[in-house]
Amino acid sequence: MSLQQYSSSSGQIWKNVRGKLTPMVSLDKLTWFGVGGSSEWLFEPFDEQDLIFLLQNCPKEIPIHVLGAGSNTLVRDGGVKGITIKLNGLFTQITFESPNKIIAGAGASDAEVARFAASKEIAGLEFLIGIPGTVGGGLCMNAGANGSEFGDILERASAIDRNGIRHVVGASELKMNYRHTQTPKGWIYTSAEFIGKGADKQSIRERMRQNLAHRADAQPIGKRTGGSTFANPAGHKAWQLIEAAGCRGLRVGDAQVSDKHCNFLINNGLATASDIEALGLEVCKRVKKNSGIDLRWEIKRIGLNRDINEELVR
Repeated sequence: MSLQQYSSSSGQIWKNVRGKLTPMVSLDKLTWFGVGGSSEWLFEPFDEQDLIFLLQNCPKEIPIHVLGAGSNTLVRDGGVKGITIKLNGLFTQITFESPNKIIAGAGASDAEVARFAASKEIAGLEFLIGIPGTVGGGLCMNAGANGSEFGDILERASAIDRNGIRHVVGASELKMNYRHTQTPKGWIYTSAEFIGKGADKQSIRERMRQNLAHRADAQPIGKRTGGSTFANPAGHKAWQLIEAAGCRGLRVGDAQVSDKHCNFLINNGLATASDIEALGLEVCKRVKKNSGIDLRWEIKRIGLNRDINEELVR
């Protein structure tokens, strides 16, 4: 059953959700690359119970995707089947719990969590200021920067599975390692609890300033990009492998490997999602030929290519 068929034959799910459910939403404006097609439906749940209701009542054959800040997501030009979920509103709240705990909704931006922790004189979360994403996305991939990662500060996380069942798991259960979290298939993170340590506000803000300065110096800030494209292979730096393969500045259409940091792909303004993905695949091909090493995409690629009718998620 397609989503269109389901929505025509049974409108109860659409009538009873309390959040915002919108058909055929273009996702290009919701991602940093600024490319991609539309989602059949975009759902912005009101709260956790609203999300649970939709998941319990939506047929299991209808695909569900989650879109965070759109900073490390490439939406293909043919768009996304099913329902794309974006956690706004109550899911962006950040609260403090004594002595050094921060509780953040999955829709909260990493940078806002860092700033909130600083305001409460909690250290250890400064690295989040340099991650252009949301808490939910960071949990999924154990995001990190400046030598720290989510696994270093996470105490526990809450998630809803595809059947609408809520789970609370400790950090050790997620088996977090470099740019990977062992998240059960279909789980949608809704919140996280982070533990830091007490420190004075001035020293925390100075470390945040240094992290932002390093990011601005090393990365193509102000460009349409998806952030770091490939994870570092064991014992190697992805950017060094890409540079050694002669890919710095390489272009496909209006997509380009950044001259400033060659593990970043850039949309110079007129690139399509197909251009960006083709460029990334060409980089992988050249690195493999030059070094024998397979690069692993850090950017999540979702949706359909225009010339096929099959959903691709790799």
